[in-house]
Order: sequence, then C-alpha cells, then structure tokens
Amino acid sequence: MGTSVDAVTSAGHLSAELLGAMAYGELSAFGRLSLDSRDAPTLHDRSVLAKIAVGAYGNFALLSDRLWEIGVDPEHAMLPFQRSFDHFHERTKPGDWFESVMKAYVIDTVSSDFYRAVSMFLDATTQHFVERVASPDQATEVLRVLLRRALADDPRLASRLALWGRRLVGEALTQAQRVGMEHHLLGPTLKNNGDARAAVKTLTAELAKKHARRMTSLGLSA
Repeated sequence: MGTSVDAVTSAGHLSAELLGAMAYGELSAFGRLSLDSRDAPTLHDRSVLAKIAVGAYGNFALLSDRLWEIGVDPEHAMLPFQRSFDHFHERTKPGDWFESVMKAYVIDTVSSDFYRAVSMFLDATTQHFVERVASPDQATEVLRVLLRRALADDPRLASRLALWGRRLVGEALTQAQRVGMEHHLLGPTLKNNGDARAAVKTLTAELAKKHARRMTSLGLSA
C-alpha cells in the first residue's frame, strides 16, 4: 500500500513540475514575441507575431487554470524554472527579425517535443491535456511559413539561419538536460526507476533527431 501511495505522490509532483515549466515557458514566450513583433518588416508580419504571442498567453492561462485545479499555485509551480529559463533567453538573444522567428520556431517545437515525451509517464488525463497545449498547431505552421518565405526572398539568409538554428538547438538541448537533472522528476525516470542521467541523454538525442528533420524540411542543415 505504501508503494502505491508513493507512486501516486510522485506522479502528482511530476504533473505540477511539468505544468509549471510549461506555464513559465508560455508566459516567457508571450513577452518575448510581443517585443519581437515590433521589429517585423511589415505590418502584416507584426500582426502575425502578435497573434502568436496572444496564443502563448492563452496557453499560459490554460496551464494556470489546470494547476489551480490540481491544488497548486501557478506562481509557486513556475518559480523554480524562472532563473534557468531567463538565463537561457539571455544567452540566445536574436540579432534581428529573422533570427527572432527562427528562435520562436526552434524553441516552440523542441520544447513541445520535450513536454509531450515527459507527459507519457503521467496519467491519461494529464497526457491529453499536455498534448492539447503542446502539440504543433497553427502558430507552428505560421512560423514555418514565415521562415520559408524569408529564405525564398533572400537565399543568403540560409547559411546564417542554419548557423543560428544549430546554436539554438544546442542551447535548447543543454537546457533540457539541465532541467531534467535539476528537476529530477522531469527526467523520464519513473519507468523502471531508470538512471536519470541516461534517461535524459536518450531523450535529448531523440529531440535532436526531430529537430534535424524539421531543419531539413526548411532546406537548412541542422
């Protein structure tokens, strides 16, 4: 009986940690995209990025509501991730609009892959909720279209954005490893009580493969 209670408690803590990380990620994205929209080359592009920012805030609201539902204060759930997430964004400041769009695309897709992978170790209700919030959506496709259009309009961007994309994914995967190790419940270690470091390393390798396929679809080298 004690083991069963411990397992339920661990799963509950994992849910709170995962949702807290996601909530702060979406809140950060809202602020970042709102600022990035001001540098858009056209008013249309500005409105597109602003709309994506609004979507990020909508996701933040959904995650906050869900945290309250499971008895967790969203601010308390987010605070453990604030410093590391903010440092990550300080290290990866875009140089211009195009780099901003690439960053939004890479971070959106890599983080979504990470959150969905971790959610597989949770109850079905939480899995479905995370899938709903973190799955690639219209915003992801809009960012992909913006990048393809930019690359078609100026092929010289390809080498620069490919280099920027490689730096971003390297930083993102390092961040995922750090989060997985510092917040051990976020490393996919519940199954068979596996080794945390090995589990996180396996997960980040899979994230890198998925990123490489997305870059190839854009005509960029990963």
